[in-house]
Amino acid sequence: MSRAREARIAPRSDRSLTSAETPFHFAVAPVLPTKTKVRTDCLVMVCGEDEFSVKLSAKRVYTEWCAQAGGFDHEIVDASAANSGEAIKAVARVVEALQTLPFFGGAKVVWMQNVNFLGDERTSSAQAVTEALAGLADVLRGMKWEDVRLLVSAGKVDKRKIFFKTLEKLGRVELHAALSMEDRDWVMKSESLIRLRLKECGRSMSDAAISELIEAVGPNVRQLMNEIEKLTVYRGDGGRIESSDVEAVVSRQRQAKAFALSEAVGERDLPRALRLLEEELWSMKTDSKKSEIGLLYGLISKVRLLLLVKEFTRLGHLSEGLEYGGVAPAMARIPPETFPADLPFNPLKMHPFQIYKALGQAAAFGSDELARALGLLLDCNRQLVLSSLDEVLVLQRALVGILGEKTLVKRPSSASKARGGFQKK
Repeated sequence: MSRAREARIAPRSDRSLTSAETPFHFAVAPVLPTKTKVRTDCLVMVCGEDEFSVKLSAKRVYTEWCAQAGGFDHEIVDASAANSGEAIKAVARVVEALQTLPFFGGAKVVWMQNVNFLGDERTSSAQAVTEALAGLADVLRGMKWEDVRLLVSAGKVDKRKIFFKTLEKLGRVELHAALSMEDRDWVMKSESLIRLRLKECGRSMSDAAISELIEAVGPNVRQLMNEIEKLTVYRGDGGRIESSDVEAVVSRQRQAKAFALSEAVGERDLPRALRLLEEELWSMKTDSKKSEIGLLYGLISKVRLLLLVKEFTRLGHLSEGLEYGGVAPAMARIPPETFPADLPFNPLKMHPFQIYKALGQAAAFGSDELARALGLLLDCNRQLVLSSLDEVLVLQRALVGILGEKTLVKRPSSASKARGGFQKK
């Protein structure tokens, strides 16, 4: 290695070090600028707020690297630090691991695991930690990367900091953002993660069961993976996981319960809708993020979807007996100009399972009833905002007006029909 490419680390040993100091003071020889990028299979950072996905992806990378490199000299450095002193020591151990050659020769894999001082935490703002990470960045820039690989796994990171920019420039960065209700694609992303996990487990799940699992759990990757483990144990015979299995063992999370009121309206179940409304209103006393207006907007979205599906059925684009697997192809055949221009009203932006459920539920309503229901919800909105009427009474009257005026024989929803064909174990 030429002098211009060499990065020398000279620890000061003339006195003991405190946690407020970096354990080594980098004397770094100038590194010539280069346009050559490190091979992305030698330096990888896996980070993000989705802790489960980060750990899963990082473990996969580490396992693959160790299998390719062979040998037994690979090192895992736990970089989870409670204070700046522990963070500095973790960085020092990573530098030592990178500069220590394998005992039997060959390639070496170093995993800087569970780093929690790369974001905006108090520890990461310490000057000594910033200097230590800058020194590690200099070491990475000066390495040849011929017989060593470095994997960094972390939570939330600050993309403005030198260390992140260095890894992004030299290697490959995988960002795993946490799923959120605000993300319009969270359902699609959840489905992809579920299918990937099922493939790793060597199991299969029907499309309807996957959709019901997502609906029950919500945007929570860790909980989705936990429920898959429960389902695989429950179906110990190795058979395909079906909707009945999901109904039998999967726990409904808080996000899923938020949709329960709208689903009760879709199923035209007035007693259940009134009970769920009371539960939601009671929960507002301890959850400041919930509001009466939020509940109302959820009902409006549900009725609007039912009306859209009803109209598509009348036009012949959809049929009441359509199976789940036929929903997406049927929607794809509808002329684009048929859909509303506003994205929130466009069914193509929804998951097929939402349309599949609404298709069965819409059979319990007439088009004129759904149009009238939107009018009642509009009046409800005005009363909640402009009047001094009791919010509970206003919402209850809206539900009774939508569901209670005409008694219909409830038709089973398509989701219910899908579950009906399977017996609980």
